[in-house]
Amino acid sequence: MQNRCRVEIERVRPGSAADRGGLLSGDLLISINGHRLNDSIDFMFYKNEPELNVDVFRREKNFSVKLLCKEGTDIGITLKPFRIKRCNNNCIFCFVSQLPKGLRRSLYIKDEDYRMSFLYGNYITLTNLSAQDKKRIVEQRLSPLYISVHSTNRSVRNTLLGNQKAGDVLKELKFFKENKIRLHTQIVMCPGYNDGRELQKTIRDLYGFYPYVSSIAVVPVGLIMHRKGGVTPPLQPVEKEDAIKAIEIIDFFQKRFKKKHGDPIVYSSDELYIKGGLNFPPLKDYGELPQIENGVGMVPLFMSRAKKISHQLSAVGSQLEKKKFQVLTFTGMSFYPYLKKFADRLLEKKNINIDVVPVENTFFGKSVTVTGLITGRDVIRALADKTKGHEYLFVPDVVLREGEDVFLDDVTKNDIENALNIKVKLIESTPEGILKGLEA
Repeated sequence: MQNRCRVEIERVRPGSAADRGGLLSGDLLISINGHRLNDSIDFMFYKNEPELNVDVFRREKNFSVKLLCKEGTDIGITLKPFRIKRCNNNCIFCFVSQLPKGLRRSLYIKDEDYRMSFLYGNYITLTNLSAQDKKRIVEQRLSPLYISVHSTNRSVRNTLLGNQKAGDVLKELKFFKENKIRLHTQIVMCPGYNDGRELQKTIRDLYGFYPYVSSIAVVPVGLIMHRKGGVTPPLQPVEKEDAIKAIEIIDFFQKRFKKKHGDPIVYSSDELYIKGGLNFPPLKDYGELPQIENGVGMVPLFMSRAKKISHQLSAVGSQLEKKKFQVLTFTGMSFYPYLKKFADRLLEKKNINIDVVPVENTFFGKSVTVTGLITGRDVIRALADKTKGHEYLFVPDVVLREGEDVFLDDVTKNDIENALNIKVKLIESTPEGILKGLEA
């Protein structure tokens, strides 16, 4: 339950200030120190005082409690999630719209909520912001936000968004710049729409808001085989030549920006380099990796970490020699060469045998090559005849729902173990995660 001006407590930590004050799971918090609560962000914003006067609703009655919190300690409350604001666009490349029926309900949620952008880095288009939303963002300093721009040409952008009523994104960006709200932006590149000169114009326009537009990521459009409907011109995948041309444009701007600011500002996604068959820049060129969750710098970071763990191989190698077991793992088609290179290095250095299998995505289509969209069914299909002689299957966490052991298609860890007759270990998708799995 989540009502306006009330937020519901999901859990109270035993021994915490909230527990000592008598708060319970299911209580509805109305206000803190006179400030009305609409959601968990209001709670986060107003709870940082040593003394809190909290108005509470429980079992049809209102009452107040006083909570005393030591500096640096948490109040001890977990709130139920707020209702997410939905997207009112109909983007011609929307991944959610391309999904087939029968997947988890949560996958079909089209999120367009500035609060989720602030809390979790979700990308929003700014097309459903009210004046009150913008006022709140400024007053509570909800920064940075993550913005899908795609194009600063209003006609092109509205076509891509499938929303001819969408406002001028440049005016929105100007508002946030004037109010010193930092933004990370992305351009989903669609050949024939926002590439070439349009891409150049968009990068130039976004740079005009620097440093409040702190980074720009260019990522290739992702199309799956379940996509229905058509647009004019037809939406096409990013091919090798498209990727190379885009990277050339981005490199040109990077050099200018680095010379002037020491900051590249604009970045090509890893997938663009892979599609273009080009080498990645050195990791130092990615700065603080502001868009790593958007697939910018993930591969260079993995390879850099892989080179730095040689000192850990001795202990791991000796343990494996005693255990005498082989490990099997898998990855998406695009990341396979990089994970295989790391596995080969482990074999060469300490005779640690990790067999890596590339999994072709038959569920979403062969053009989908990223690891995070691999389904459990495709894992079972790809590994059905490859488990013999292996004691463990390492499953990378990126293919699972956060905090759970469930794939996109609801196949579970236990389903994999039963289908393949092999013990499964869930690991972090990092070189350190692989070594930790070997040591356990």
